Amino acid sequence: MAPLRASRPGAPMPAEEEAATSGDSPPAPPPPGRPDGETGLGGLEEMLGFNLRLAQEASFAAFARRTGQSDLRPGRFAILRIIAANSGLSQTALSAAAGRDKSTLTPALADLEKRGLIQRRRAPRDRRSYALFVTAEGEAVLRALSGHAAAHDAALDALVGPEQRAMFLAILRRIAAGIG
Repeated sequence: MAPLRASRPGAPMPAEEEAATSGDSPPAPPPPGRPDGETGLGGLEEMLGFNLRLAQEASFAAFARRTGQSDLRPGRFAILRIIAANSGLSQTALSAAAGRDKSTLTPALADLEKRGLIQRRRAPRDRRSYALFVTAEGEAVLRALSGHAAAHDAALDALVGPEQRAMFLAILRRIAAGIG
């Protein structure tokens, strides 16, 4: 993986991201596999799940490039943003909203808490559960990264195209709901 580069709004972007935001959509790349004529994917290139994973990895890598030196991964950014929008949210409600199970959510919350970005407090009505809150430091990180996240989303929108965006979101949501 390429090293992260510092980035700021208005900073030069890699050529593929610039093309995606210029309005001139480049032609769709060929399906993965055999770019060098040697590596076959055994039919994976035609499988939706494999291509969803490739798209997720590409999106996460582009987000990391755009956010520069921040090492807050997209999944943790999403968790932080959901907590900020729902102060006092329970871990159970966060799990449902973020589509994360306990085995991946618990370490993510521990990491965010260790960084000082969130606080977990015993819920006043149910002492067995925790209520989640974004700290002042977490709010500052959200402010710093929100512009990058919006620019990243705009680049994805440019790739999908405005006329297909609603349909694409509906398909992604149907997939998530149908197999989740």
